[in-house]
Amino acid sequence: AREGVKHGAYVLVDCEGTPDVILMATGSEVQWAVAAAKTLAAEGVKARVLSMPSLEWFEDQDEEYKEAILPKSVKARVSIEAGLALPWYKYLGDCGKAVSIEQYGLQGDGGQNMIDLGITAEHVVEAAKASIEEARA
Repeated sequence: AREGVKHGAYVLVDCEGTPDVILMATGSEVQWAVAAAKTLAAEGVKARVLSMPSLEWFEDQDEEYKEAILPKSVKARVSIEAGLALPWYKYLGDCGKAVSIEQYGLQGDGGQNMIDLGITAEHVVEAAKASIEEARA
């Protein structure tokens, strides 16, 4: 992980062979990507989780590194962001789905707010399945 951080993004959880979907997140949102990947794996879906602590540093990497962790051939992608999804769209492509908060937050318990705003592993699983379906169409 330490080596990956200096690249701005790295594979945190991988699968055998080519992934069916790539889940991308940063910071505290990575927990939902990891949990979703476990759920998907139990259903026979191969998911790769990318921890992307710095999109700017990732942009500075050569194309070989970018392609190695975020291959263009994998069209099903999901970003998880407890904020606006705008910076993620360049990585989502045509079939990707953003799990994000496109409104001002809520007052109250932070954990409950994430549930109320749709930032959950279950929502990530739903988005992954929708992205896979769209990529296959």
